[in-house]
Amino acid sequence: MQMHNIAITLCFLGFALLTLFVLNTTGTSSSAQSNASCTTNDCQSSGSCTGSEHCQTNASCSSEGNKRSCNATSEANSSGTPHPSPSLSPPTNHAGPPIIWHAPHGPLNPFPPKGKKKQIGFLVGIIVAVFAWMLGLGFILFFFSWRKQKKNEQDVLPIDVSFGDELGLGPKEFSYDELSKATMNFADEEKLGQGGFGAVYKGFLRDSNTNVAVKRVSRRSKQGIKEYASEVKIISRLRHKNLVKLIGWCHEKELLLAYEFMPGGSLDSYLFKGRSLLSWETRYKIVQGIASALLYLHEEGDFCVLHRDIKASNIMLDSAFNAKLADFGLARLVDHEKESQTTILAGTMGYIAPECYKTDKASKESDVYSFGVVALEIACGRKSVEPTYEEQQESLVAWVWEAYGNQTLLDVADKKLSTDFNVKEMKCLLLVGLWCAHPSRGMRPSIRQAIQVLNFEVALPNLSSKMHDANYNTIPAPPTIRISEPGSVSITIPR
Repeated sequence: MQMHNIAITLCFLGFALLTLFVLNTTGTSSSAQSNASCTTNDCQSSGSCTGSEHCQTNASCSSEGNKRSCNATSEANSSGTPHPSPSLSPPTNHAGPPIIWHAPHGPLNPFPPKGKKKQIGFLVGIIVAVFAWMLGLGFILFFFSWRKQKKNEQDVLPIDVSFGDELGLGPKEFSYDELSKATMNFADEEKLGQGGFGAVYKGFLRDSNTNVAVKRVSRRSKQGIKEYASEVKIISRLRHKNLVKLIGWCHEKELLLAYEFMPGGSLDSYLFKGRSLLSWETRYKIVQGIASALLYLHEEGDFCVLHRDIKASNIMLDSAFNAKLADFGLARLVDHEKESQTTILAGTMGYIAPECYKTDKASKESDVYSFGVVALEIACGRKSVEPTYEEQQESLVAWVWEAYGNQTLLDVADKKLSTDFNVKEMKCLLLVGLWCAHPSRGMRPSIRQAIQVLNFEVALPNLSSKMHDANYNTIPAPPTIRISEPGSVSITIPR
């Protein structure tokens, strides 16, 4: 709005400057006319010349009493003798009172002298240039002001904001100032990480004496706004010990989400970035915690929640290394026994189930596939895809399956563990990982079945010695899709 006012002011100043120039030019012309020479006609009409005027050529100045007048002369008198031209010196035989003699001038020139004309032209050029510059700058500022105003128009997104319950235990709405103060105005030293749709900062809420992690969604990311809406709508409904808790939210000036702070950081920082070595007992507990969270999302809630982005960097650890699943930006709510159908492929390369590339459909089985990949990463201590490895070892799933077929399954165990692991649990975890990451969706277990094997409640799965290509014919025909989003309320979100 301020730029808009500046643009209007500049345009007004430009017009005012041009108006002043026109008025000044008119005034100068009138003044020049007032100082013009006295002509014969003027003398005849008024009878005299003023002291500041002079007679033009073909007129002579005469004196009668106290008056001075111009007498017209012609090229020849009646006798044919031309009148003499007035001399440049005053007459010597004048007997009356002294008169002021003005040197004769030529006829009045309606155009100014050349030097004056150049000065006026130069001045006009400057005025026009300044006016054009002001007008152009005003237009540019007006355009950018309009564009910014257009960009800052508010969007209305369907988000369920009924967070709290009757006991007041649900997430709360924070003001922007509260979260800004908690993070030291989003200081760089408080930054915990940077994602594709924004950054995460550590904060401290003085009122509740609580550490929080504040996710600041990028204002330039349309996908980030959609993720914010999804997280607010979905995670606010969820309560489970292995899910990161949403503390509160804010969309006053920016899109902010406040989560419980996880001092242990993300799982990938231990497995791939050398933060510290996780013991085997801790690793197995982490896998069981992730499986428990996924069981709750798929089967134990009022609605089935498809996470769609299960990976090591989205698994957070508390101070006791308990695993908690985070980041529900890509999650979808669906009815139990139904599937979610999407038009855009979602997830992270290396964790996306093979059928998703062809069908663009997310399902419980695709979540199970991602879980299987993470289970293999925990057991082997390497990423799902390693481009620098040899071709046969580039894909983690293919590499482990080859070792299984060669009956050297334990050789893929994380070398950093040396032999400090439970052989029975290691073999179980590797087989469950392969089972869940089976290329064919119909051959994968449910997450409940995987948990039963991890807890040694049922026998280990009997897998083929070779990993077959994905068989899309084993995928059952999907039932009628109905995505449930009950209780949606429209709120205003600034872009």
